[in-house]
Amino acid sequence: MSWNLLNRDDLLRPTIRKASSLTSNSSKGYETPALGELQRMLWTPVPCRGNVNEVWPNLYIGDLYIARDIEQLRRMGITHIVNAAAGRFHIDTGAKFYKELPVDYYGVEADDDPKFDLSIYFHPTAKYIRAALSHPQGKVLVHCAMGISRSATLVLAFLMICENQTLVDALNAVRKHRGVSPNSGFLSQLRDLDIRLTSERGRGGP
Repeated sequence: MSWNLLNRDDLLRPTIRKASSLTSNSSKGYETPALGELQRMLWTPVPCRGNVNEVWPNLYIGDLYIARDIEQLRRMGITHIVNAAAGRFHIDTGAKFYKELPVDYYGVEADDDPKFDLSIYFHPTAKYIRAALSHPQGKVLVHCAMGISRSATLVLAFLMICENQTLVDALNAVRKHRGVSPNSGFLSQLRDLDIRLTSERGRGGP
């Protein structure tokens, strides 16, 4: 990939708090909240603040409009794109759509349906995002149609798996910058992930 084509002076980046300051709920004794309590957390209105927001250093959540705006993606210096609504009946972009950009494309064919099992993509997508962010100039856009449910769920899972965030911490961190709201099924799947990760960490796992 031609990383040298990216002009750092053109990157549009808001201020993001350091990761180390976002782990207030990761202390010993943390328990995953009940689903109803998590849903109440999402009742607090948070504006989306546009088509795209940086919610973690070099990690963005956006909607279909930013996903299709080649020039804006170029100005932002996006190097990797995760389409959480891939497929011909959703946001049908794909690698060929971005042939004018030095980007890598990763598609997840997910429905924004509480019955859809998005959890099977949690670890593969988290691994992809982690590898992308390991590049010196790696900048990742994760998008779906509105940038609220599918894409947000995958970003939250990444923070939990790769950044050792609890689900509560991850929700608080992301919602400081974008008004995300995973549907009830996705939130339940994230809750299950949180329970497993919390148990593993309690046993001294990774």
